[in-house]
Amino acid sequence: MRLEIGNNVAVLDDVYKGKVIKIEGENISVKLEDGMILVFLATELVKIEKDQYELSKFSDINHQLLKEKIASQPTKKSAFKKEKNEVVFEVDLHINQLVNSIKGMDNYDMLNLQLDTAKQKIEFAIFKRIPKMVFIHGVGEGVLKSELMNLLQKYPVKFYDASYKKYGLGATEVAFYQNVNY
Repeated sequence: MRLEIGNNVAVLDDVYKGKVIKIEGENISVKLEDGMILVFLATELVKIEKDQYELSKFSDINHQLLKEKIASQPTKKSAFKKEKNEVVFEVDLHINQLVNSIKGMDNYDMLNLQLDTAKQKIEFAIFKRIPKMVFIHGVGEGVLKSELMNLLQKYPVKFYDASYKKYGLGATEVAFYQNVNY
């Protein structure tokens, strides 16, 4: 394949595409879409036909060298495997889930009830050797979440924000260390 000045090209080993602006032997200067100018070897570039230039993914570009490059790459496997039917122990700490009525309770009472519930559930999970649980605390002003973090630091656990896709911003996932005497 012979490249010429003005050809639209894509870079084989990267996510760049642009226009050839200078050719010096095997070194090809390419002006990228963002205006930067980079130099590549001719073997690192593939010519994109005019009708293919607007394609969003390089795997859509119909070019034999690019297809061979994609086919030769090993498929990546995640080190973390999530079972489809994984059971997660969820604890909803919203006050309306813990009591029928908050009549006669002030904020201090409600927070203490929520934290006592969390403590009971943590100790239950440790005793029953449950590997993970999710506390649903909501977003609010963040008081319950920060107090929950303080409580969790007293136990042999890792905790982090739970899945945004499933819970939004108002949940914390807790992973319990196994075989730890504390």
